[in-house]
Amino acid sequence: MAQRTTVSINGVLCEPDNARVSIFDRGFLYGDSIYEVLRTVGGRPRWLEEHLVRLERSAAGIGLVLPRTRAQIWGLVDEAVGASGNEECYVRIIVTRGGGDLDLDPAKAVDPLIIVIAKALRLPPEELYRSGAPLVVVGVRRNLRQAVDPSVKSGNYLNNILALAEARRSGAYEAVMCDRDGFVAEGSTSNLFAVIRGAVCTPPVETGILDGITRAKVLEICAQKDIPVREQPMRPEDLRGADEAFLTASIRGVLPIRSVDGHAVGARCPGTITGRVMALYRDRLATG
Repeated sequence: MAQRTTVSINGVLCEPDNARVSIFDRGFLYGDSIYEVLRTVGGRPRWLEEHLVRLERSAAGIGLVLPRTRAQIWGLVDEAVGASGNEECYVRIIVTRGGGDLDLDPAKAVDPLIIVIAKALRLPPEELYRSGAPLVVVGVRRNLRQAVDPSVKSGNYLNNILALAEARRSGAYEAVMCDRDGFVAEGSTSNLFAVIRGAVCTPPVETGILDGITRAKVLEICAQKDIPVREQPMRPEDLRGADEAFLTASIRGVLPIRSVDGHAVGARCPGTITGRVMALYRDRLATG
């Protein structure tokens, strides 16, 4: 079957080459937008409710009034996924504040946009799940919560872009971003976990991170399966010296970390607990 990408702009379906957004849209000009990314399982959007709840939180966080109800956005997603005809889809939902004068004042914005992109799902190479990914701690720090709050999934993404670019220049797969005090926050596109003395540990949301949907599922799974789990501050040396480590993201799921700053994490990758979490997460993903 041919792989297709379908775009919905304010409920109008179109082919990617015909998708148009005004150059005066604030999402284009200023990154004044929010978004969510999810995948389908069995052709159905997985955990869409949780993603839409977070979209609403992000909107509230930047004072943006969503142009459609939760049920209407759900319908737009279903329509775009169905129109794509793909067996499984990567789905991105984007809401911009709209267009208007060349003026930073958000009160001047008119005609907000809601865009849904559904394209064929592409997962990371299987080798990464078998052997793990190399990470590096980068110099780019995570935004302060008093600036662009990391709990808002915003289109203002330059902070993360610069972090990932620094990591890729060093040959790493993902960046480890710290907060201003040097505590581990998150990856440029992921949440981070370390297995320390038998417990699955991850930075608390208060560190200044995105409250990831997959992160929440892993915390839930660990609690249900009696795997010790803690939200606690971590230094880069805690991550480097962990018994095991892994990252989480909606498209990648649970992905083991092989090394941090060139130092192997643990004696084997994936470790025993990471392997168990990976399997439990795959089961949860399949069943919802």
